Amino acid sequence: MSLRSPRLSAGRESPSASSTFASAVLGPESEEWVKQWSSVNARDLIDSRIVAVEADTSVEDACDAKDIPCLAVRALPGTSYPFVGLFDFSDVNAFLTLAATRHTIPPHELKANASADQIMSAARSGHVPVHLVSNLSEKNFLETVHYDATIISLLATFARGTHRVLVHSLPPSNDFLGMVSDRSLLSWFFAYAERTSSFRSYLDNSLYALGLPSLHIHSSVVATTGTAQVLDAMRLMSEQGVSSIAVTDEEHGTLLSVVSVTDVGKMVVPSESNQILSAPLHQFIAQIRAPDGSTDGVDKYPIYLVFPTTKLSFAIQKLLATNAHRLFVTDNDYLPPAAYPVSSTGSLCGIVSIVDILSLFAIIANIPDVDPTKRMRQRRASSSSSQSSRSGLASHDFTRSRSSSRASLPLSASPRIVATSGDTRSSISNLDTFQWSELVSPRKTE
Repeated sequence: MSLRSPRLSAGRESPSASSTFASAVLGPESEEWVKQWSSVNARDLIDSRIVAVEADTSVEDACDAKDIPCLAVRALPGTSYPFVGLFDFSDVNAFLTLAATRHTIPPHELKANASADQIMSAARSGHVPVHLVSNLSEKNFLETVHYDATIISLLATFARGTHRVLVHSLPPSNDFLGMVSDRSLLSWFFAYAERTSSFRSYLDNSLYALGLPSLHIHSSVVATTGTAQVLDAMRLMSEQGVSSIAVTDEEHGTLLSVVSVTDVGKMVVPSESNQILSAPLHQFIAQIRAPDGSTDGVDKYPIYLVFPTTKLSFAIQKLLATNAHRLFVTDNDYLPPAAYPVSSTGSLCGIVSIVDILSLFAIIANIPDVDPTKRMRQRRASSSSSQSSRSGLASHDFTRSRSSSRASLPLSASPRIVATSGDTRSSISNLDTFQWSELVSPRKTE
């Protein structure tokens, strides 16, 4: 679903435009900011330890790791580097989507996609090792910085769309101290603003004045409606290469909620029935919200909504408070029907993400070639090329702006999901989509 605000989208399509907007509100004190940033070590921002799994660990067992947002996958024997990649909820979502939609993918397209073909081959033996699924989403690249790296090095890495960075130990050790997330870096900048009045004043500029790269990226917002199925949302996130999508009201296009790959990982993976894949999103969202307030009586439902006139400082606060990677921008000239709550007002016109904000700070630091949308544009170009070469398959109803990842082969309409009985082990192997013997069954003709 592609949504746009014609009034605000003009002249806002490129990173260079963002640089111009950012420079327009900068003062001479920015040089002092950068000097101070250069004196802070990246290792001081480590916010999680590195939890490693062996390359041959099954995907099911890797998914059983509790409260670990990201795993490091050890390299196969005979390689010099310790890790082959990372594995997180985005990869889980891509893997689930591939498994659930495999019967809709023509054989020649599977063969053309090396990762999918390897996964299917492994599935025939009943064991899919996690190293095959590492970065299946193409959102989870393994990036490292050296021991003496500073915040400037982190900005240069995160401004390319990376979400986590591993920090090397002091040489000559080949180990790593830990992992820094983009959220940890954003939190540091917010704390820096609280003790630096000139930077705090800069953050009090509006999103529109600063021209964030994705505020109107390609004039589209990745969204679907509350009546769509969970599998539709999973596939859309995989195809678009995003970690969350907006869920909107079908009639008015107002923002009702957000579904993320983390929700998929926490709700779909432990499910004992694949019926959850065919559930409408409004039911799925209600199930996600159900525990909120059960222990302290406080409604924790996060509001992922900002306006073009919202201060950047407030957007940062909201990103940190909601533990979200992106917020959805709504046109505040729009007045919704009275029946809709204030939290869902407005017509969606863009997004603002952690990567956008860190890219803005990277521009301030004069880091060359800042382009947070490069990987997304490459995925879109790849998807457009792939889909234009195909015929006879139905297009996805909810996707008007398209992109691709290794797992997101162009697919036809969602297959019918049939509940099964049997093993009730709380892992993805419960789902019919993960009964691997079916992967080698003859393709049904329709």
